Amino acid sequence: MDSQSAGRIEALNQSEWQGYADVTTMTDFDPDRRTFVAASGAALTIGLAGCLGGGGDDNGNGNGNGNGNGDGIEISPGTTIKLDGLTPGWEGLAPSSIEGETNPTLILQEGETYTMEWVNGDGATHDLEIQDADGGVVNDLTTEDIGTEGEGDDLEFEASTEMATYICTFHPTTMVGDLVVE
Repeated sequence: MDSQSAGRIEALNQSEWQGYADVTTMTDFDPDRRTFVAASGAALTIGLAGCLGGGGDDNGNGNGNGNGNGDGIEISPGTTIKLDGLTPGWEGLAPSSIEGETNPTLILQEGETYTMEWVNGDGATHDLEIQDADGGVVNDLTTEDIGTEGEGDDLEFEASTEMATYICTFHPTTMVGDLVVE
């Protein structure tokens, strides 16, 4: 660095710091700055609290993945439920009542037969399991692992009250939807 540049930096440093508090003694402070910092901290805290949530996500299925349909969608007995397997979530394809819904909550009737059919929509490896509330597989209801886009599998089953979720075990935090059996 040449002497002319060094002189400019020294002059800038002196003018920039003139009037600021002596950091070691804190004998002088700017109350406007202190108010700004306090208000900024409070706003940040409130903003983060809103983002992190306080227990409710208003999506209706309680898994935080956003189906937005309240208590769930009733599925008629004998219906084939079709899902698109995408890493961000199961996307409903059929029946029309779940079309476009992510991880829809499905309301089934106990003792009735249903088919859940899914297709790999993104080429990542997926599977489909029907689990109970403790995460156990119900009646061996699990499909093969499929990692090829466009391929899929299905499960035919009789709905029982122990069924709680349908889930991809490779993406359990995003590809999970609730089953309500009445």
